[in-house]
Amino acid sequence: MEFSIKASAPEKLKTACLVVTAFADSALGAQAQAVSDASNGELARLVKRDLESKAGSLLLIPVLPGVAAERVLVIGLGKKAEYNDKALRTATSSLGKWLASHRAADAAVCITDAIPAQRDLPYTLQTATQLIADAAYRFDVPRAVKEKSKNGVAKLDFLLVGRSDNAAKNAVAQGAAIAEGMALTKELGNLPANVCTPSYLADTAKKLGKHYGFKVTTFDRAGIAKLGMGSFLSVAQGAVEPPRFIVMEYRGGKEKAAPIVLVGKGVTFDTGGISLKPGEGMDEMKYDMCGAGSVLGTFKAVAAMGLPINLVGLIPTTENMPAGNATRPGDVVRSMAGLTIEILNTDAEGRLILCDALTYAERFKPAAVIDIATLTGACIIALGHQTSAVMANDDALAREILDVSVDCGDRAWQLPLFDEYQDQLKSNFADMANIGGRPAGSITAACFLSRFTKAYKWAHLDIAGTAWTSGANKGATGRPVPLLTNFLIARAGK
Repeated sequence: MEFSIKASAPEKLKTACLVVTAFADSALGAQAQAVSDASNGELARLVKRDLESKAGSLLLIPVLPGVAAERVLVIGLGKKAEYNDKALRTATSSLGKWLASHRAADAAVCITDAIPAQRDLPYTLQTATQLIADAAYRFDVPRAVKEKSKNGVAKLDFLLVGRSDNAAKNAVAQGAAIAEGMALTKELGNLPANVCTPSYLADTAKKLGKHYGFKVTTFDRAGIAKLGMGSFLSVAQGAVEPPRFIVMEYRGGKEKAAPIVLVGKGVTFDTGGISLKPGEGMDEMKYDMCGAGSVLGTFKAVAAMGLPINLVGLIPTTENMPAGNATRPGDVVRSMAGLTIEILNTDAEGRLILCDALTYAERFKPAAVIDIATLTGACIIALGHQTSAVMANDDALAREILDVSVDCGDRAWQLPLFDEYQDQLKSNFADMANIGGRPAGSITAACFLSRFTKAYKWAHLDIAGTAWTSGANKGATGRPVPLLTNFLIARAGK
């Protein structure tokens, strides 16, 4: 979808669909009122009679006399006193779904009436652009006969009362870039594991690097072994598909400025290894690479924006398969950091590949490191499917991430990382075990990772509950690309 900003009287604009907004208990805003006046009050009458009171409700008016648009769509914003960020997101998501499923060549949205009291125009534009563009995403399902849909708006203008400035234009560009990053993350997650292999992720990174001009280095099995990543290789040991370690370096900031490092878990299919998972629902283990997918999606968004920041992406990627040569429960392996690990459960494999990547991150002398992983089912028990978990060795970094998560609607919540939890990882046969038992499973997983992050400020995002949805609407969500990208936008601004 193509987005632009236009200063125009809405009632005079020729467009396939003019979108106006209305509160359930308040007078029309300036833009909607101008449309109503042009129709001799017909818009206001229809809104009062037919528009539901909840945010996101829709009222389509096929023909409105006195208005140049072919049709007018009214989006309900709910009660004015209750209109906030959530209501804005609800309303624009509803609009995005409508625009993606109806036949209209173009559309124009009267955005000035929809700015929440506590927000400004750029925030509203970025949010609306991201959500509308995200709603247009469709996975290209490989079917024997493909039906080409003619539905979906291809061009959308945001109508302003006055002329736009650079802040408004940048906000639209940022929203569109975030949506593009989310689309890539969704696409990688939704692809089957026989397509989206470690090599496929490596090729995707190389294509992004070539297109946007940033450096990409990949290591094969021999290269990973040469780095001393014994923990990573223990997971890849039973897989026929070759593992890859992907390093992406985007240099948009000052030459000597310390980079932010993003580390994404890239298990392209997780059977559990010898600690085999139950068969029911195992198909969804193709989503175990969504941490890696979110790093690739974030890189695409950052590069598309040309964000003035230095960013490094590290992706350890492999399958976790059972085989005659696969790692067994009870095996002891040596990590890149030199620490030994007793593997009590081969299904706790994400931390085994991440720990070596976290050690590798030290060489960049980072300003901060954030790892992103579909790490623990325990996180879903704790926070459900609405909220990602944050754990960190630096409270200021955690607070920074949490504040951004509230601001952009990609919500996260901090769990404790107290030293007392570390005792659960004790081993009689190695420096540590890879699991700490059932209690506080998400926290002990982060405790394991924390042992490899002592050289820098670090935060861990457990996205097991938020990276994809199950059931009839099964599919990757694109999270936490909005959180990561807005965090980087804020860092670049500082």
